[in-house]
Parts: sequence; C-alpha cells; structure tokens
Amino acid sequence: MTAKIIYEGNLRTRMTHIYSGTEVLTDAPLDNQGLAQAFSPTDLVVTALGSCMISIMGIKARDMQIDLKGTEAEVTKIMASNPRRISEIQVIMKFPVNKFSEKEKTILENAALACPVAKSIHPDIKQEVNFVW
Repeated sequence: MTAKIIYEGNLRTRMTHIYSGTEVLTDAPLDNQGLAQAFSPTDLVVTALGSCMISIMGIKARDMQIDLKGTEAEVTKIMASNPRRISEIQVIMKFPVNKFSEKEKTILENAALACPVAKSIHPDIKQEVNFVW
C-alpha cells in the first residue's frame, strides 16, 4: 500500500503516506463546491508534474555534478467542463542562475520532459513546459 485516504467530511480528505507517515489534506476547489483551504486533488496532479520534473532533473544534475538548488517550478492548472477535467497543465521551470552549457540544458530539459508523471498523464491533456534559464 502506498497511502491511506480518509474522508473527513465537507469535501476534505486526509492522506497518509504509509512509509513516512507524512499527511496531506485535500479540499474541493471553490468552483466545485469546496472551501479551497488545501490542495484539491487536481491541484496535486499538476503539482506532482512539476515536482517530478524537478526531481528527475535533480537526479540527472547530480550525475553530471551540477547543482540545481533553488530551481523553481510554477504550475498552472486549466480546467475544462463536460466532463470536468484537467485540460492543460502549464509549467514554468526557473533556474536561479544561468550557468549551464547548451548541452547541459538540453540534457536537463529532456530529463524533465521524460519524468514518470509526465508520461502517465493522458495524452489529451496538454503539457506546456517552458524553461527559463
């Protein structure tokens, strides 16, 4: 088992990661009858994409003995209706300093785009990723 999820009422869940015991709350968003006092499940999907991209770049950067500390991902979720779903995820990857060669940039960008979450998202969901070096 990866996680346990408990419905707490009022459109809120408490998720517990089994291995670490870390907890995360979710709330339904304002535009779907919720209070938006925590990440919504769809927020977690887009956030997982940005986190996965940074993590995979971090692995590759460590292999190349370069430091990505301070790198940020800004994620934006675009929703569609009928049926309600994520239609687009926008990711802006920002690097604290432009100290990378063109070859390193290409390697890191390809690593990010090949992350497991990116490859798990349905192909109908547009993934727009911009790298700001």
